[in-house]
Amino acid sequence: MATKLPSSEFSTRLDAIRGRLADTDADAAVWFDATSIEYLTGFHHIQTERPVVLAVTDDRVEITVPRLEVERVQENPRIDAVHHYFDYPGGDPIRTAAEMLSERDVQSVAADGDGAPGVMGYEGPKLSEFVDVETQSWVTRMRWEKTDAEVDLIRESAKWANLGHQYLADFTEVGAHPSTVSQRASLEASRAMLDTLGDRYAVRVRGGGPVHAGYISGRETALPHGHTPNERLSEGDVLVTGATANVDGYYSELERTMFVGEPSADDVHYFELMLEAQTIAIDALGPGVELSYVDDEVNDYFEEQGVLDLAQHHVGHNIGLGGHEPPYIDSGWGEHCTSEHTEMNESDATMAPGHVYTIEPGLYTEDAGYRHSDTVAVTETGTEMLTFFGRDLESNIIR
Repeated sequence: MATKLPSSEFSTRLDAIRGRLADTDADAAVWFDATSIEYLTGFHHIQTERPVVLAVTDDRVEITVPRLEVERVQENPRIDAVHHYFDYPGGDPIRTAAEMLSERDVQSVAADGDGAPGVMGYEGPKLSEFVDVETQSWVTRMRWEKTDAEVDLIRESAKWANLGHQYLADFTEVGAHPSTVSQRASLEASRAMLDTLGDRYAVRVRGGGPVHAGYISGRETALPHGHTPNERLSEGDVLVTGATANVDGYYSELERTMFVGEPSADDVHYFELMLEAQTIAIDALGPGVELSYVDDEVNDYFEEQGVLDLAQHHVGHNIGLGGHEPPYIDSGWGEHCTSEHTEMNESDATMAPGHVYTIEPGLYTEDAGYRHSDTVAVTETGTEMLTFFGRDLESNIIR
């Protein structure tokens, strides 16, 4: 039972970064992205208008944070020095970060961007006003292949997502409100997870629980990213569910198409088409398989069945610290990898051991949507299904 990433993972990641840094003319590597900073150091923060800047040199890891993060980041054993400004716009975050770099005699950096992202009203100077900047996407690329320890956390997430999903099914009934069913299922699954894991669980949430389970219903399901409607459930409603759990920052994804009462003939027809498309995609996965091939296989099936016009998105995406991560199971992925606008190459167009994908082809009519999503890891010899709630029609009828 894995609930926390081993410290050795961060040492390995920082060693890899220093290896890449040594191949450049830069004196330091810099990150503004919150997820990248978490990936390299384990320091988790919410990205707001207050920039956080991480710098890695050949022998130091230093960080610039707003005053309100100082105590939390000082607890991190992987960060050698903490610099801070008071707040934004009262403080000067980029200048403070530049001073941090200057103290280490850094003249040039390889950074994930030329300055902090403009979120929540932040408008700041470019980092290149202070040091020479070349951009890099090292961490983004490193996150494609998960280690065994990372897959263990996603596997653990899938267990608790399954419990949350089971509670969704148990609490769903005619007359219930989707929002309150979601809250109840999420609460009960989170309570069970926290009671079971106890001190082994690394708290990564504020206010809410580690498990989230919910669904959209009725005609909102016709929209792939529909909203939970303010309508109580009725006999014959279609549901598109979703459940996940946060395990040391890592996530899985479990979605099902479910029916309140007996599904109509049309519901059964589109459900079975969707299910077969998902099976085709799952069967096509494996190390060395082109990502575009899997999407093409599903699209070819939909075209044969005369429903290609009802598909609105690609088959799936990588998942881990982020709900959506590259690479994507998309018919255009191979062309994207060889485009002059990316640093990728032809080898990046194929699946590799350590990739963890959501497999979620869907069909969307005017009245309803039909989509399952399962989380599947690519292994050295094939694949491992991490989510395991029943996929067949009978398992997804709520009577």
